[in-house]
Amino acid sequence: MASETKNSTDQSLLTRQLLSRAHSPDTASRIFADKIQHRPLFLRPSSPPPSNAREARRAARRAKQLRAQSLRPKPVSARQRRSLGLYTVPKSTQKYAVYEPLHRLWVGYIHEVLGPELYTGGTGAAAKLAAADYHGAAAEVSRSSCPSRVGIRGIVIKDSRFAFEIITEKNKVKTVPKEGTMFRISVAAPDDEKGGDEGEEKGRRQKFTFEIHGDQFQYRSADRANKKFKQHYLKKL
Repeated sequence: MASETKNSTDQSLLTRQLLSRAHSPDTASRIFADKIQHRPLFLRPSSPPPSNAREARRAARRAKQLRAQSLRPKPVSARQRRSLGLYTVPKSTQKYAVYEPLHRLWVGYIHEVLGPELYTGGTGAAAKLAAADYHGAAAEVSRSSCPSRVGIRGIVIKDSRFAFEIITEKNKVKTVPKEGTMFRISVAAPDDEKGGDEGEEKGRRQKFTFEIHGDQFQYRSADRANKKFKQHYLKKL
């Protein structure tokens, strides 16, 4: 221990002598105190800093991305959506009168989609109807593999991939699978909005009625908007 102290003292004396040869005594003392005696000891971190500017920018960009990912909310899973009841119609809103304004909006929407083909029909109208949205449409089950479903009539409140949810005039929500079911939908012409006997008579003549084959309609409304349906032979028809 004494030998180590002696060696350090000898080294400090030697350093002072070397500094005194190049600087004045005051300058030599100041340099020795700042640069040697009280020199800070920097410890190397576990991850060394980047060796060049490119790696520094890359590390900063990676840290920014990780922070953005941590702050971004995670999407809700299907199980969480079911547990939260996001797609469940509350009991308080299971009333036919609540969805009548939605039906009126849908009628105006389908008038704009069809345009003049509302009166002529044809393949052009079929292509537009295949890509249309049916939330708010007044639908009726015309044929079904399950006879108890035939005759269900009401407003479509949910157009999912495999089923229509329909609320009837008796305030009952019916889930009707699309598979093996045909739906009949009637669209009144704009002239039907007139009141009186004249409007009712025109409505009987000018209602545009079409049927949806549920087996060929098992897509979500968002997916149908970009899908092109091809004409092909159906064995069930």
